[in-house]
Amino acid sequence: MIKFTILGQPCSKSNRRRLVTFHGRPSLIKSAEALAYESSFEKQLPPAARVMFDAPVRVTMHVYYANELSDLDATLILDCMQARFKRFKGRLYEVRPDEFAYGKGERKLISKGVYVNDRLVREKHIYHHIDKKNPRTEIEVELITQQLFEAQAA
Repeated sequence: MIKFTILGQPCSKSNRRRLVTFHGRPSLIKSAEALAYESSFEKQLPPAARVMFDAPVRVTMHVYYANELSDLDATLILDCMQARFKRFKGRLYEVRPDEFAYGKGERKLISKGVYVNDRLVREKHIYHHIDKKNPRTEIEVELITQQLFEAQAA
């Protein structure tokens, strides 16, 4: 089991999307607050918590908000705990005369996480608390043994 605390109040990932334009096409991205929380989370995540679980896990979170206005939304936190990968462009090759394209790129690990992907979270226990002076999230992540996982599926 891994236990750690992240200081700061998470914001809702879905309620605060921004509409931006990339290459003339509209797109929705995370809010500035969500991006700032992600950056803060990355800096606070202890090296001992970056174990890269690659099997089903159970997550228990106690989220301490500064006030009652916030929704209990842990999706941003679950995203922050997964490993970060980046796809690099593949080799440039000629498709036709004077027409070029990149081949399928390589996916490289940029930053280790608690688990490889948040799809591995099979059980969540999330609790809402108020602490005006010290908003934070206390997190526990543990592997679900194969026998337990099979028993739950039956």
